[in-house]
Parts: sequence; structure tokens; C-alpha cells
Amino acid sequence: MHNVPDILNNLKKTVQYLAGEIGSRGYLQTEALSKASEYIRDEFSSYGYAVLEQPYEVEGRAYRNIYTEIKGSRQPEKILVVGAHYDTVTGTPGADDNASGIAGLLELSRLLKGMSSALTVQFVAFTLEEPPFFRSSFMGSQRYAQSLKQKGTDVEGMICLEMIGYFTDEPESQLFPLPFLRWKYPTKGNFITLVSNIHSKHFLKRVKDAFQKGTDLRTESFSSPSFVIGTDFSDHRSFWKSGYDAVMVTDTAFFRNPQYHGIGDVPEILDYERMAEVVLGLRSAVEELAGKS
Repeated sequence: MHNVPDILNNLKKTVQYLAGEIGSRGYLQTEALSKASEYIRDEFSSYGYAVLEQPYEVEGRAYRNIYTEIKGSRQPEKILVVGAHYDTVTGTPGADDNASGIAGLLELSRLLKGMSSALTVQFVAFTLEEPPFFRSSFMGSQRYAQSLKQKGTDVEGMICLEMIGYFTDEPESQLFPLPFLRWKYPTKGNFITLVSNIHSKHFLKRVKDAFQKGTDLRTESFSSPSFVIGTDFSDHRSFWKSGYDAVMVTDTAFFRNPQYHGIGDVPEILDYERMAEVVLGLRSAVEELAGKS
């Protein structure tokens, strides 16, 4: 078993470096983005991974996705993608959005290092998820998903870590995209949510069932058409567009966190104990979906 205090410390270290030391990582802030990507590269390397990158240019500026993988033993050509973005909206430190997702991604890769699995697992840190390139072909995740599609890669599914650190036990702290959902879901923002489109509904169930085996954290799921606001607000959308199953793991962002896209999205507002539980749930999900042997 892995030591939970170690998980907590690692999560805090990454969030503090990205959001506390580097700060805003907007699309014009290429030096800050470079520092963030180098940190991610160094962390992957420190766990013993060979690190790769997918560079590309937008408007004359260089950007890159950073990724690594655990090679599958029986079906190495089939991959499970786990990803998170490391950029921010310009002007916000981005602790929850999305240093929390990157912290979870890195810690998950550390916990799973040395795992023997049937499928290949890829851990990907995406660039340019935020405006002005959101929903465009310049998103790092769009470039990544398109490259998989062009190569004819067999993708088991994609798990997107999008804001996994803000939790609150305050009554009526949880808002919803549709009013009637308050009768189905908790009105305290103290749970994690797994979100999919209708096409990915079966994959969502598999992820949730396996996730819940690894944690006691309350876990909700929501599968809906992508026109419901917030459902497609991250990198999983890029995989949907390429025809792949994908699920977003989220604290529900602006439906809960009052500091969303603001200057108050700082490391101190996050709940690292519950973040650690999210990581433990993710470890369980990846192990099961990738066919740990």
C-alpha cells in the first residue's frame, strides 16, 4: 500500500509550484508554460519514465503536450489515456483549474509505475485548453486526439482530470446546470463527479464502478447530451470529437468553486485530503480498465 501522507505532500508540492510559484500560465505566457512543462517532464522522469512531447506552433509561438506511458503486456496497441491540462486563463494562478488535475495526473503516474497491465496506459499533460483556443483545433488535446485518430490507434477510452481539488460541506454550496438536478444530486459540494456524453455512457459506468472500489469519497456520475452547459468544458471533448469514449473527473468547477477563473484560485483553497481520495479512486479505475495482472 502507498503512504497517504506521501500522496498529500506530492499533491501540495505540485499545486504550490504551478499555482504558487509560477502562477498564471496563459497562452501568451510562454515562459510560464515552459516552466510548467519542464516541471511535468522532470516529475515523470524522476519516477523512472521515458518522457515524450508533441510540439506544435500557434500564431508563431511554440507549445507542447508532455506525455509518457506504461506499455501493455498483452494488448500494447490498445491504449487508455489519462490527461489534464497545465495552462490557465490569463491572470489566474489556476490552483484548482488546473494545477489540481496535473497534480493528480503526476501522482497517479507515480503510484502506477511498475504496474503490469494488459493495455498501454498513457499519461498526458495538455497545453492550450483555455480560451482563446478552447473548442478550437489549437487545443493540445485536439492535436493529441487527432494524432491518435490519424494513426488508427485503438483507444479504450480517455479519463480527463479537470479541477479535482475544491470541496465544501457548506449547505447549498452545489449549483447545477439544470434546476431539477438538485433533487437528484447532493446540494453540498463535497463529492466528485464523473461526466460523460451519451456515447460514452458504458465507459462511464466502468470507470465509476472501478473508481469507487478505491475510495470512500462520495462519487456521482452524470451522462448527458453535450449541449448541457459544462458537460464538455475540458479536454475530454476533443476525444469525443474524434469518436472516442471519454469521461471527465471534476469537482464541477463554477457550479461549486467561487474562485473559478479568478485571482483567488490559489493553493490554500484546495482540500488535499479529498484530492488524495480522488487519486486513489483513479488508481483503482486505471488498474481495472487497463487490466492489471
